[in-house]
Amino acid sequence: MKSNQLLAGVAGLALLAACQTAPANDMSDSLTAEETIEVEEVMDAEESMEVDLSSDAEMAEMAETADEAMDVSASVALAAALASQPEDVQARYDARNPGATLEFFGIEPGMTVVEALPGGGWYSKILLSYLGPDGKLIGAHYPDEMWIRILPGADEERVAGILEQLEGWTKTAEGWAGERGAKVYDYKLTTLPEDKAEKADAALFIRALHNLNRTEAELGTFTATIAETYRILKPGGVVGVVQHRASEDTPDDWADGNAGYLKTSFVVDAFEAAGFEFEESSEINANPVDDAGPGDIVWRLPPSFATTEEGTPERAALAEIGESDRMTLRFRKPE
Repeated sequence: MKSNQLLAGVAGLALLAACQTAPANDMSDSLTAEETIEVEEVMDAEESMEVDLSSDAEMAEMAETADEAMDVSASVALAAALASQPEDVQARYDARNPGATLEFFGIEPGMTVVEALPGGGWYSKILLSYLGPDGKLIGAHYPDEMWIRILPGADEERVAGILEQLEGWTKTAEGWAGERGAKVYDYKLTTLPEDKAEKADAALFIRALHNLNRTEAELGTFTATIAETYRILKPGGVVGVVQHRASEDTPDDWADGNAGYLKTSFVVDAFEAAGFEFEESSEINANPVDDAGPGDIVWRLPPSFATTEEGTPERAALAEIGESDRMTLRFRKPE
């Protein structure tokens, strides 16, 4: 718009000069010279602006090219991380879609990522390789007091064994990372020190929220974890959720996490209440064949098969369903 105004100004001055009668004295000759100088100055300014606009366009094109190169580099790194996993892990890619999921969440090499419930490292091993030596993976374990409440038939001896394993998780994860993997840290949810605020680029809750809600009434773990996650993320940081999904028309008292399932509306409301912005959902981890309802538990399905015996028709039928239907949600902490 400014460019058009300058051109209009130039045209106006030129028209004015053409319509005027040429003065016959020295003073008017001097004024005509000044007008000519003004027109030339405006034209010079226009040419300068064209150069500036051209320069801006070149810079924008260079930035776009750099972004495309970064996207290609991230895609190559992700493909390499996925290909480096053992065959039994890769065999579950069709059900768990780790590549598409991490791309949807916007995870890139060099980021600092919190992974809730890293456990045996199914996703951790992919992340460690993908984030690379400039990245950081922070394992966020369930708090100690949750385990005896969420594990069926758990006793103090079994819980003590789990806690011992968690104490050595960083060392184990460093072994998974190797020399070219991300740096490893960990903490226990709801216990993050105050000085760790705004440290992470992203936090991932992959099939981890239902257990936190199972102990919400007694321990407040669900709301406390979401609030803590808001604190550890940098402004603009992302939360990625993959969670067993209950249909919105199922009873609330069944879709409370105890059967493994939560409603999408419940999860969205909880994160928005904590200050997060709900950005987008995806169906990349959907399985419409899993039409679960009261009486069903998620652990009836593969890979657990907790309710059937091997070789039975019942197990074969559940195997046909496949892994659970899952919501995939992306939230963001406001800038």
